[in-house]
Amino acid sequence: MKNAYLLTGGPGVGKTTLIKQALDKAQLRAGGFFTEEIRAKGIRQGFRIVTLGGQSAILAHVDIKSAYMVSKYGVDVEGLNRVGVTALKESIGECDLVVIDEIGKMELFSPSFREAVLDAINSQKRTLGTIMLSSHPWADEIKRHPSVATITVTRINHRQVLDQVLDWLKSPTTEESNRNLHLSRSNMSNLRTEPHQEMIE
Repeated sequence: MKNAYLLTGGPGVGKTTLIKQALDKAQLRAGGFFTEEIRAKGIRQGFRIVTLGGQSAILAHVDIKSAYMVSKYGVDVEGLNRVGVTALKESIGECDLVVIDEIGKMELFSPSFREAVLDAINSQKRTLGTIMLSSHPWADEIKRHPSVATITVTRINHRQVLDQVLDWLKSPTTEESNRNLHLSRSNMSNLRTEPHQEMIE
């Protein structure tokens, strides 16, 4: 069983909505962050990071002057590190589920973000996130990671993917399976080493 599920697909197919629906139904202790649009008079001005703990920071904005640009948006890598990366690190240590929305061009400007993503995937904690659809060398490597299942979401298969994610969230993690196996082996060992008590009449 993979310990990381990453949703991909075109814009507007409901990847973030799907993750929020899964969190509502699964009722797990989760941490991490979502990315939301910043709009003014119906026009997108940028993107904001919002953690599951209620903190927020601007990720990118048309008014930000930055060495890191995606289209017309300047990326605030420092804000991402301060709020987003911190939330990921805390969730790896304290939560049952790590949420990363998203692994995209803007976020990948940050080496600290890349490191946190790898730490989450390698931690054996469940990691649920979104990842860019277009090709990117680092993102493509993550998609090929042996612990990662990448699922393409469309408007048609949204319900099916939600059910798949919920089944995965209910299944034991690798860490839980290993712990149960260890307990089972310990119990068997105790049975073999305990002296046989014969009934005396």
